[in-house]
Amino acid sequence: MSEINSSNQSLTNILDKLGINSAKEKNAPKEIKDQLGQSDFLKLMTTQLQNQDPFAPVDNADFIAQMAQFSTVTGITSMDETMKSVGEQISDMRIASATQMMGHSVLVPGKYARPNKEGIVSGVIDLPEMATNLNIIFESSEGEVLHQNTLGLQKAGLVGFEWKELPEDIKNSNKPITIRAFTGNSGDNGELVTQVFANISGTSKTDDGVMYEVDDYGSIDPSQVVRFKN
Repeated sequence: MSEINSSNQSLTNILDKLGINSAKEKNAPKEIKDQLGQSDFLKLMTTQLQNQDPFAPVDNADFIAQMAQFSTVTGITSMDETMKSVGEQISDMRIASATQMMGHSVLVPGKYARPNKEGIVSGVIDLPEMATNLNIIFESSEGEVLHQNTLGLQKAGLVGFEWKELPEDIKNSNKPITIRAFTGNSGDNGELVTQVFANISGTSKTDDGVMYEVDDYGSIDPSQVVRFKN
């Protein structure tokens, strides 16, 4: 009985020092923890050493193993904080880098374009097949034909186009220009898919990262951008 009482008393002392299961605090509200922290781990190990059996002390190998475990926990916690800090710095750098692109043009899939700072409307067509008489039509938002480029015979692949020397009233209208492209091949009346250079007017930060705010096209992921233009 004395050995059992001694064991129970030792366990009670350990629990009291750890601040848990104390008879004096049975009815007191207790803080619930999901996991032990560094201080809890160190406190547990220190209490264990203080209440060990002097005739059967903790084995050196076990003690070293516990210390190694404590060092690992400390290192992981420190690494986690470091990675969070690095992540925040990278996020700030992305925002700063994206902000520097404001005022530049980015190539996006679409048929709506506006004149750039030089008063030029430009874009690219990815021809799926040879075009016998590639034709680019520039229209107003009301459907009026403003200009037309006939590029003639073009091989399949990327073909650039542009409209220079726009009239001042079109430059100042602040309305997008609609671009329509046709191969000119016999029996082919379908429109080609166009890509145009659109102005980056701002940036925004989302849960997925930094986004470009592009005129007429909204938010564009920078990873989808393949070409920039001043």
